[in-house]
Amino acid sequence: MEKRAHETGYVDIADSTLPHSISRRRDRFITRLATYLGTVALIGLLVLWTTNSISGIYFFSCHQGKRYQKGSTLTSDEALFMPGLPGTSLSAQTTKKVPLEAHIMSKCPDARDCLQQLVVPAMEQISDKVDFKLSFIASVSNKSSEIQCKHGPTECIGDMLLLCAANLPFPPQGVESAVGPMTARTPTIRSLGFANCLVGSYSKIPERHHVEQCALEHGIDFSTLNACASQEIDDPDYGGDSAPLSGMALLRESAIHSAELGVKTSCTLRLDESVWCVRDGGVWKDCAKNGQGSQVSVLADEVKRLWDRIN
Repeated sequence: MEKRAHETGYVDIADSTLPHSISRRRDRFITRLATYLGTVALIGLLVLWTTNSISGIYFFSCHQGKRYQKGSTLTSDEALFMPGLPGTSLSAQTTKKVPLEAHIMSKCPDARDCLQQLVVPAMEQISDKVDFKLSFIASVSNKSSEIQCKHGPTECIGDMLLLCAANLPFPPQGVESAVGPMTARTPTIRSLGFANCLVGSYSKIPERHHVEQCALEHGIDFSTLNACASQEIDDPDYGGDSAPLSGMALLRESAIHSAELGVKTSCTLRLDESVWCVRDGGVWKDCAKNGQGSQVSVLADEVKRLWDRIN
């Protein structure tokens, strides 16, 4: 027997025998649904148009990385070392950093200890608050291009490799960038890691395998690194920015800088333009904070205090 709609509880919207009141409710429902769907579609079109038409507006996602123009991405760590690029946080561009400088010789055991025991562990805590620099100690002639390193010519090569690694363009030349030519240097987190690797086995400097392995581990382009270290141009001002990067020129400039500051001991660590601690003969000497400056926590706390003061 055929059952009517009110008996079964099921209503077929297409049923032409519906009472007039139910028909009106159906019409109101359909009208509201059409209005809602139209509104959703309009919002979708506005969002799509805004994303494609307004540059400089970026939508955040839950992925690790900061998005910038043309869809390329930077990891969070690398964005910190590339101020001025779209997607880099405003604080990374406007805050002042505390100068931290280590004067070393690449084939010196005290340089190895200095990096492994103090500099690298501290940088893991305060890298975003310091402007870190590696400088080198060598004897430079004012009458010729001669540069003498305490541990021989291979140490000079090691010094040049470390300076080149810190000053290479990033990303490496030949890697297409979505924002045009890159003038930023290698992020400190990479160049310091490379230095720690190279100096950690300083007796192997400048064996090719050792240099290649350290470069590979820390994202340094070996061919570009080798070209820089092999470059014999000895004038830091030669040709301006268009000149090839020269390890010889970088080492001369760095050695003169250390000499002008009166730094003669590897490793001498300077914080905020003053000597913080010295590693010499396998022991820590002349350390700040009543000799406690060789402790990672003490150095990190002092950097944070200075950073808070200038920011």
